[in-house]
Amino acid sequence: MGKIEIEITAEQKGARIDKALSDLQPEWSRTQIQQWLKNGLVLVGDKPVKPNYKVSPGEIVMVDEPEPEVLDVIAEDLNLDIVYEDQDVLVVNKPRGMVVHPAPGHMNGTVVNGLMYHCTDLSGINGVLRPGIVHRIDKDTSGLLMVAKNDQAHVSLVNQLVEKTVTRVYTALVHGHIAHDNGTIDAPIGRDQRDRQSMAIVDKGKHAVTHFKVLERFGDYTLVECRLETGRTHQIRVHMKYIGYPLVGDPKYGPKKTIDFGGQVLHAGTLGFIHPSTEEYLEFTTPLPEDFQQLLDELREGKV
Repeated sequence: MGKIEIEITAEQKGARIDKALSDLQPEWSRTQIQQWLKNGLVLVGDKPVKPNYKVSPGEIVMVDEPEPEVLDVIAEDLNLDIVYEDQDVLVVNKPRGMVVHPAPGHMNGTVVNGLMYHCTDLSGINGVLRPGIVHRIDKDTSGLLMVAKNDQAHVSLVNQLVEKTVTRVYTALVHGHIAHDNGTIDAPIGRDQRDRQSMAIVDKGKHAVTHFKVLERFGDYTLVECRLETGRTHQIRVHMKYIGYPLVGDPKYGPKKTIDFGGQVLHAGTLGFIHPSTEEYLEFTTPLPEDFQQLLDELREGKV
């Protein structure tokens, strides 16, 4: 960490400094930046400025980025559902409602807390808060997650994600009656400029492709299988909303009037990858969680 110089671009003309900096440095959150501004760590012309300061193109902003807090992750016996494990990789079936890794303000009860109790050998590439974590699924999405137990395995699995050779198939319940049996959504995803906590389809976003297939129709709802070609944050949730079929129960991207499921009805049911050491293709499938299956049964019986 330390002093970082940032030049304001023409696109940021007239923007508040906290917004301009979060656009130019996406890894910094608005909340973080506002705290630094409050603490006098953001300077323009050698003088601290306030969050409502309006920037001009060509201005140099000096940010004295503080050292991050040292956070300890506590091992917890969370009785994780381990689907597969060897000396290189581990596959865990994450329940709905569990966060993948700790973050400030949410340090307990995560997959990582459970992994650290289960085994001591996890890759260290992603640092102390995300040991072994190669990819994530959202808190309220259930399903399969691959974990690296050493750095060599971590690099191999990340490369497979980059090369789009990992199989990731989800089951989702969406609003609306999808008439056609399958389709492909190819639309770039990036941070929503109006809401930094959400993702959206944006012209300058990252390439994102989702293939979907209809599994069953229930009048005003459709059960779909979604196969990820890319793995962007909230990809399925954003893509299905974009084509007019938002996920049932989704508090962020779904309609206000939806089935109360406690989160989006989405399950990462199939995961396949090439083993980092043996180079054998492994694929795992886990059935729908009980509450997801129960909801489908109620839809079939016309109870919803």
